[in-house]
Amino acid sequence: MFIQNVSNHWSRAVLLAFGVGMVCILLSSTASAQAWDKKTAVTFSAPVEIPGNGAQVLPAGSYIFKLLDSQSDRHIVQVFNRDESHVFATILAIPNYRLRPTDKTVMTFAERASGDPPAIRAWFYPGDNSGQEFVYPKKRAVELARITNQPVLYIPDEEAPYIVEPVETVNEPPVIALEEAPVMAVTPTGEEVAVTEFVEPPPEQTASLPRTAGSVPLLVLLGLLSLGAAFSLRALCVR
Repeated sequence: MFIQNVSNHWSRAVLLAFGVGMVCILLSSTASAQAWDKKTAVTFSAPVEIPGNGAQVLPAGSYIFKLLDSQSDRHIVQVFNRDESHVFATILAIPNYRLRPTDKTVMTFAERASGDPPAIRAWFYPGDNSGQEFVYPKKRAVELARITNQPVLYIPDEEAPYIVEPVETVNEPPVIALEEAPVMAVTPTGEEVAVTEFVEPPPEQTASLPRTAGSVPLLVLLGLLSLGAAFSLRALCVR
């Protein structure tokens, strides 16, 4: 009778430990996904230019910037209105590195002549060393490079229509086209150069768990240890 009671308690303990472990895994995955898209609300006090099929200018106001999940070494940034009911642009970006992260969102702009809206250049999420360097269609990139006297990243003009396509998944044609498009940089003199001469890539990282893994491996390990302890307790009780 004693052995049967211990066995029942052991079964309940295993089920409880498994259930708690699954809840923790689900919560951890959700939290990681929310952090990964880097959703950021920004308010511009003046008009700002973003990449588009031509010169696309956002009026002063509030907008949402966030990443669309992508497995490539590039990132896809989407720009929404404040309630996310409208997509202004689906933009290709290249990771760019900075030495000192800040605790606030940072957006850099290419300064232009007085009265012209500045063109957004890069977006850094709070606490991140690696940010998003925006890529413009070639024709507009050449114009911006000459006006701002700074190199500008570009993709071929034939890929420009995909920038304004509203998308929801990484498997849609606009995203695939942007991810596969060749990226170069153009200097103020019109010279075409490799991206590596203009954008500082993040330093190489040692092998580690994927970012989306979160604390799942640790939770699994704790679960296995709990099961081991339960089996040991059962063996002692049976004896």
